[in-house]
Amino acid sequence: MDNPPGSESLAAEAVGLGDGTHRAVLGIAGSPGAGKSTLVELLAARIRQMRGPGWVAHVPMDGFHLADAQLRRLGLLDRKGAPETFDAVGYAHALHRIRTDVDSDVYVPGFDRDLEQPLAAALVVPASARLVLTEGNYLLLDQPAWRRVRRSLDQTWFVSADDSLRVERLIARHVEFGKTAAAARAWVDTVDEANAALVTSTAASADRIVVNGTRGWSFGACLR
Repeated sequence: MDNPPGSESLAAEAVGLGDGTHRAVLGIAGSPGAGKSTLVELLAARIRQMRGPGWVAHVPMDGFHLADAQLRRLGLLDRKGAPETFDAVGYAHALHRIRTDVDSDVYVPGFDRDLEQPLAAALVVPASARLVLTEGNYLLLDQPAWRRVRRSLDQTWFVSADDSLRVERLIARHVEFGKTAAAARAWVDTVDEANAALVTSTAASADRIVVNGTRGWSFGACLR
């Protein structure tokens, strides 16, 4: 994978977190479509070049989605992706174990994009990992369960992107995974953008702001 402008300095900063402890967890927050997953992929690829394949691991928040069966039971299927549709407490417990259990492999759920469902033990944090990257919308949310998530993160970076580009990426993503263009735009307008407004309100509590701009990636001014 090519290294876009700015990604080298972000990777070096992330490596510094892992160098300072037995294991660090870096959270990547941001609104839907801002580029969180893209940033994690860039960081992980560059860090593996720098430190080897076992030095960094990835634990996405999406693995802690409630399955559709539970969302139906709770009457939340039409709000899938909102904060209450995740097992935030389970996510917090998993992150705490990842930080503290550094002598054994830790298995965590992933998310199957074809099924649109979580998948148990799909991912592993190897004992060799010094840095774990985790990304999700709600890492900075000021609610009890999500505050527990935040306490298990050494730092949280918030990804900021142009809203019009972010929305177009979201629509394209929904179309890619099976929605019609009209249904994708309706979902973005009624669900994703409501979540985005909530997430944007948490940016000021991030440790760093990362700008996903047309000329590459860069650290922006901290909002606090």
